[in-house]
Amino acid sequence: MPILHAHILAGRTQEQQQAFARAVTEAAVTHLGVPPTAVRVLIHEIPPAQWYTAGEPKSPPPGAR
Repeated sequence: MPILHAHILAGRTQEQQQAFARAVTEAAVTHLGVPPTAVRVLIHEIPPAQWYTAGEPKSPPPGAR
């Protein structure tokens, strides 16, 4: 049973997340040869203040200068 984790920046709609989960499930079915009921998709939303690129946050935490 594939368990697929996706770490995404917070702010996507429920509809976007569901469409993504469906697309990833379809890819697993096609490329791994498993039934859709065997696929688990876990979406982890990361707040912008905790998302770093090159050591800098996507956005500063509240109250930061």
